[in-house]
Amino acid sequence: MTGTLQMLVTIAVIALATFATRVLPFLCFGSREPPAILSTIEKNLPPMILLLLVIYCLKDVQWFAAPYGVPELFTIGVVAGLHFWKRNAMLSIFAGTGLYMVLVQFHVFSFL
Repeated sequence: MTGTLQMLVTIAVIALATFATRVLPFLCFGSREPPAILSTIEKNLPPMILLLLVIYCLKDVQWFAAPYGVPELFTIGVVAGLHFWKRNAMLSIFAGTGLYMVLVQFHVFSFL
């Protein structure tokens, strides 16, 4: 298979799989209510995914070497407070990312 043909086949398969995952819920639940377990998963999946992302991001923090994870913990506290205050996920995500980048790039906690 040539490189161009392989690329086109790959794109077609990915497009078909994406379309199928988008249309499948409408085919299965178009005329009836989804099961209760599906509603529970829909409600609880986003917070669980975010918790996994936080855990993944903290896995490489050097807790026993300066700055002892202070930028990470400070940013988590600010993001949690901001989210409880404004209830805006996008604001929390962008503010947290920006704050963390400033703290790390400018070595704000380098005195520890």
